[in-house]
Amino acid sequence: MIQTTPGVTADRLACALGVSERAARRYVAMLREAGIRIDAATGRYGGYRIGRGLRVPPLTFSADEAVALVMAALDGHHDVADPGQPVSTALAKIMRSLPEAVGAKAETVRRAAAPAPDRAAARPDPRITTSLVEAVELRRPTRIAYRPESGSPTTVDVEPWAVVVRHGRWYLLCRSTHLDAIRSYRVDRVTNVEVSTGSFVRPADLDAVRALEEHLASGWEYATEVVINARLDELRRVPGTLGRLERMDTSTTLLRGSTSSPRWYVEQLAALRSPFRIVGSPEIRAAAAELAQSLLA
Repeated sequence: MIQTTPGVTADRLACALGVSERAARRYVAMLREAGIRIDAATGRYGGYRIGRGLRVPPLTFSADEAVALVMAALDGHHDVADPGQPVSTALAKIMRSLPEAVGAKAETVRRAAAPAPDRAAARPDPRITTSLVEAVELRRPTRIAYRPESGSPTTVDVEPWAVVVRHGRWYLLCRSTHLDAIRSYRVDRVTNVEVSTGSFVRPADLDAVRALEEHLASGWEYATEVVINARLDELRRVPGTLGRLERMDTSTTLLRGSTSSPRWYVEQLAALRSPFRIVGSPEIRAAAAELAQSLLA
């Protein structure tokens, strides 16, 4: 309002905003504290106006918030320094909109940081991602074209429940209407999205992250069963991708799941701080023995 009506007075601001004149003056003080220069003049033609040469930014951040935003972008997108990437151009626009005192620290972090590429991360197409998120929000049945890691491209009809970001990868958690089963699809492998005009009911108690991890831990060729000498509440940091934790007694917990890579699974078990025993699962036991020998060597 100050930008579009130079010379606007505190009483006119108060009237337009439906607040007291004192509150209007407090709002102006808050803008100044955010680093926006606002000049005030007294007299017949006095009032507030934006300081010369300064454009009001669409958003205002504290210095800590701006630095945190840059760090989050660098952590999630290691190509943020590439001027050809959308995340880089978007971040640059935000940096230009900030008052110099606020944006200086953030710009320093942006220039000086050297993030290492995350080879496991996969950047999905923003348009595909947006379409899927909208389908989730509107609860619309959706047909997706999917390119699996192996095999031929396929088309799947789903009820999209959630889009989950996990370890640098984006997943669509959904119900396959053809199979009547929970499925997850890598968003970066979705090549097309067609949203229908119908609707569906999503499970009311859905925990999307937990459901995704449980799905990723089941259905693989090697079954796993591990007895851990620790209480269930002491194992909250065990990733859901290893399987489901079940209480056996007051001091013992059962981990039951499956994997396609015994070596990878054993490497995750090795990070446990509690003693454990692999029950059955000959492939997992063999991988554990191999890993133990290599560590001893």
